[in-house]
Amino acid sequence: MDFLDDMQDYYDSMNNAYDFVTKRITLDDIFEKAEQSGRMEEFYLPFDPISSDGRDEATLDLLIEHFIETEEYEKCQELLNLKRKYLSAPED
Repeated sequence: MDFLDDMQDYYDSMNNAYDFVTKRITLDDIFEKAEQSGRMEEFYLPFDPISSDGRDEATLDLLIEHFIETEEYEKCQELLNLKRKYLSAPED
């Protein structure tokens, strides 16, 4: 595998994570897509979907930073909204 393949896997994992975190797709959808593409053994997410839904601060920050770099600001805004919703302290 070369550098360009690695970069494509990185971008795919960020897009899959965005879709998963925003509930556009389920884990089953991701597995089905990977199976259809014949790349099941090369499937990546930047978090463990079994133990996390990806809505933790570190994952959301990683995704926001990625989409800032790729200038996909609508995705950044949606992720920021999720971050505020799920990570804000409960108000009294």
